[in-house]
Amino acid sequence: MSPSRLLLDLGNTRLKWVLQSASVEVARGAVAWSDDVGTILADDWRGLPAPQQVWGASVVDAAREALVASIISTRYAQSAYWLRTPAEACGVRNAYAEPERLGVDRFLAMVAAYDQGRAPCVLVGVGTALTLDALAADGRHLGGLIAPGPQLMQQSLLGATARVRPERPGLVLDAADNTADAVASGCWQAAAALVERFMARMTPKLGGAMAINLGGGDAEQLLPLLTQPAQLLPDGVLRGLAVWANAHTSAMSSP
Repeated sequence: MSPSRLLLDLGNTRLKWVLQSASVEVARGAVAWSDDVGTILADDWRGLPAPQQVWGASVVDAAREALVASIISTRYAQSAYWLRTPAEACGVRNAYAEPERLGVDRFLAMVAAYDQGRAPCVLVGVGTALTLDALAADGRHLGGLIAPGPQLMQQSLLGATARVRPERPGLVLDAADNTADAVASGCWQAAAALVERFMARMTPKLGGAMAINLGGGDAEQLLPLLTQPAQLLPDGVLRGLAVWANAHTSAMSSP
């Protein structure tokens, strides 16, 4: 039987967690980095059983990793194991010559998709960054792209211009007749266009038509803007981390 484990996804905007017992979800939650992380986690974890293992995937700075590690150590008297992106694991082979430079969130999303039988596919992370990766049927990562996410595009535009000052959040339209809608539409449509261009370029290399798999905090908002077949891959990082932890635990327990 799988041990109870706490899985941590330290993203750019927030920390997401899942507590599992025998691979069955017991509880889950999330906290934004802008909030009091220590207090909120203490409240969320009060009354929950202590995990036997703690596994983490992080794309944040060392200071925030250390903060979470300290909270784990204080509450559970154990250390978190931070996964660093490998060259190969769980059937997925990293395309990067320097494997550790591929974001662990992107790698684990591919692990989740491969484990669920979604390969070949294109994976898109829609958050602070817009990440795109191509995954072949045999688990080969063919590489990918990174661009600003739609929200970051809008923030960057507003920060770099003097007169572009929308008076309200914009709507996403085919063509806008005001600044608020023009900014929102331009940034979201740009993201959708990049996804579809990448899909078009990767389709021959992946052996034909396949679905786009979307994850990240803004995935649901981007989904209806795509004209190509697309589906959500919710909690890809946590799902991939669970697959990796299962494989690693099995390897450690093998004679």
